Amino acid sequence: MKRVTRDDVIKAIGPADDVTIAEIIGTGATVDELAEAQAWIANDEPLMNDGRPLATGRVRQLVDILAEIEQSEADEDGKEPGPAVSDA
Repeated sequence: MKRVTRDDVIKAIGPADDVTIAEIIGTGATVDELAEAQAWIANDEPLMNDGRPLATGRVRQLVDILAEIEQSEADEDGKEPGPAVSDA
């Protein structure tokens, strides 16, 4: 089975920092496992309804990494500017 490469990760998740890419590659996951993790992140309910067990092993590691990426992006997008401070 083919292990994920830097190009595979970028194709799958888009631009990411080198640490995140290295973390994903470091799991030793395959392209199929990365795709499965993305499916869990996108919507876990259909997978559970299909009788699939919860993600484990490398797929679980990938789910955790991808969830962290999503959370970071949500935090960045959801930040509202603080109140304006005046020295008056």
